[in-house]
Amino acid sequence: MAAVVVLPGLDGTTALLQEFCECLSGLGVATKAVAYPPDQAFGYEQLEPLVRAQLPSEPFVLLGESFSGPLAVRIAAAPPPNLLGLVLSTTFARAPVTGLSAFAPFVRFAPARPPMLLLSWALLGPWATLRLRSQLSKALAAVSPAVLRARAAATLRVDVATLLPSVRLPVLQLVASNDRLLAGSAASALASGLGHCRTVTVPGPHLLLQAATQKCAQEIAEFALGLGPNRVRAGC
Repeated sequence: MAAVVVLPGLDGTTALLQEFCECLSGLGVATKAVAYPPDQAFGYEQLEPLVRAQLPSEPFVLLGESFSGPLAVRIAAAPPPNLLGLVLSTTFARAPVTGLSAFAPFVRFAPARPPMLLLSWALLGPWATLRLRSQLSKALAAVSPAVLRARAAATLRVDVATLLPSVRLPVLQLVASNDRLLAGSAASALASGLGHCRTVTVPGPHLLLQAATQKCAQEIAEFALGLGPNRVRAGC
């Protein structure tokens, strides 16, 4: 049975993924979240070998959330033999906000901690709760501001669009109905560039795995359990 390996968002921690992983495990899918170093300003090129070293030896599905989508694409384009499928959640192949790549060097001058009201509006929108805002604040506080800035700058420079045709695995793309961070063209570009991609729109904000946990877990469980020898439909 294929496990699911989750690569996190910009914070790079597993704190925001605990409830999702528990929900997915409850649907019969073993789940592992990979954390990134909180004090080392690694870009996608440096993170890739660190992630590859932590991938399981048994069959698995790779899930890239937001910031980690391009990293998941890089791995799926040159996959280990036991990678069965790819899930992309509220993510992108190119810089999520077009026209800003030239400003990447200036991200280091951005505020150390953007106001939580702004982050809540952009990442959670109407789905914001005290619990989710608190979890988001704690996750970001656990990471060096310099690291957060470096990762934000990396998203402004990234372009893995040329790798999409090399991804020959089944792909499930989860798109948020009310994503205030990504343009709709980001999801369209992924869908058109990937040869075997099914796109599902889920009611929710950019932090979709956190705000629509059960629905996302159900979609991913059905996808994972339907690959290879798993042909079993997940139940709630």
